[in-house]
Amino acid sequence: MTDEKIISKEDFLQLRQKFRDEGKRVVLCHGVFDLLHYGHIEHLEEAKRQGDILVVSVTAAKYVNKGPGRPYFDDRQRMAFLASLEIVNYVLLSEAVTVHEIVSFVQPDVYSKGQEYARAEDDVTGNIREEQRVVEKYGGKIYFTQGEVHSSTKLLNNFFAALPENVKETAFSLRKKYGVNAFSQIRGMIDDFSNSKVLVVGDVIIDAYVFCNVQGVTMKDATLSAFCDSEENYAGGSLAIARHLANISQNVTLLSMMGTEDGLRVFIEEKMDGVQLELLQNESFVTPVKRRYLKQNPVRQEYTKLFSVNYLLKRGQRRRFDYSAFHQKLRDMTGDYDLVIVCDYGHGLLDDEGIRILEEKAKFLAVNCQTNSSNYGTNLITKYRRADCFVVDERELRLAFGQALTPRHRLLQELSGKLHARMSWATIGADGAIGNTTDEQVRIPALILRVKDTIGAGDAFYSLAALCASKDVPLDLATLIANGAGALKTNVVGNKEAVRKVDLLKFLSTIMNV
Repeated sequence: MTDEKIISKEDFLQLRQKFRDEGKRVVLCHGVFDLLHYGHIEHLEEAKRQGDILVVSVTAAKYVNKGPGRPYFDDRQRMAFLASLEIVNYVLLSEAVTVHEIVSFVQPDVYSKGQEYARAEDDVTGNIREEQRVVEKYGGKIYFTQGEVHSSTKLLNNFFAALPENVKETAFSLRKKYGVNAFSQIRGMIDDFSNSKVLVVGDVIIDAYVFCNVQGVTMKDATLSAFCDSEENYAGGSLAIARHLANISQNVTLLSMMGTEDGLRVFIEEKMDGVQLELLQNESFVTPVKRRYLKQNPVRQEYTKLFSVNYLLKRGQRRRFDYSAFHQKLRDMTGDYDLVIVCDYGHGLLDDEGIRILEEKAKFLAVNCQTNSSNYGTNLITKYRRADCFVVDERELRLAFGQALTPRHRLLQELSGKLHARMSWATIGADGAIGNTTDEQVRIPALILRVKDTIGAGDAFYSLAALCASKDVPLDLATLIANGAGALKTNVVGNKEAVRKVDLLKFLSTIMNV
């Protein structure tokens, strides 16, 4: 009986006219239904009273945007839970982010939502108005049930191992400090970022990913042999940071330089929706391309990087390069923005004169000066004299002082003083991040521990941290928000997708629902 209730949307469409002919009203409920609880039962019972046939559509796991590790239960389990209820007539799988496609197949007379969606401005996704339009297109109406609101997410966080224990403790602490509406405050802060006028200055990088199937080693010289499965190119470096920011702020400009290599300018322009591009091209410059060879673990959906080949401007070429046009752009543009975000990957864009212009002209200067295999020990953040905020990882922090044993929180304090920073962070991998101001230090743990790819996670963290610092968001909440962006990024391969505002809000809502 349970299996008979679970049908495809196409099969239900075949039944729809029959119900019309019989004068039966169809009611649709839609959601994730990750853990069936009493609130769901009340909601479904009230919905059923509005008609004759109750259809429940369940969002497929790949389209659930509550953050990594959700839903806790898989598609089959969640559909079986619902089909086992006598009041439910049919269960459908919704293979889309929104309910719109399901509505076109079900064509409900009544679309039932919980009372928490009755105020459109409270809907984090911003979808409820569009859902109403689609439902009314097919002659239906929206009905808001009045039962007590419960939360699957809260139950999973508190009674299942859905969150790491230290993350749960952090969320409890923040709710105690900021009250039960802590998430509403966080949402308001992130909404406020939309008005920031942001200039991103940094190296553009093309991340080329070559996905391989390792065959073994060659017979003659014992080198690794691999079969190429596929290749993809992603917009990395300052391009990735600008894309993250453009999903949060409405006014983002990227200033950088690149070479004249075939096809790269077109590729960049196609990827940078919502970003104003100021890209100076010079045939003597080399656009950084990092070609990484990876193999996939098919069971855990994780990737192992085999090796990398980098195409970069060589140091000897940098000494002969004419930066005058780029320096003039910096002088003309830097002072016009609320926030200037520097992404210094050490690949030849920012020389000493360029850095001095930024330090002199920027109203609020955020700095991230990265250490990588091509610049190890030579691209230290201490070449900067001013940073209103900055982000480093632990290796970059220790290299800045040549200190391997000094506690990292003391080094972060010292570096903050040296750069006159109002707010600063050190990311510490699986341990999360340390935040610092002149008055306090906090540590927020890593929000997830299972990852697909760590490339770009620090850039996502930096993007949100810089916005938070420019708006004087409290240090603990700023560190949580930035950690949330970094966590979302670790579940995306390379820089294939930027962190979206709605996904960040849903994930932070999940974390704070304890």
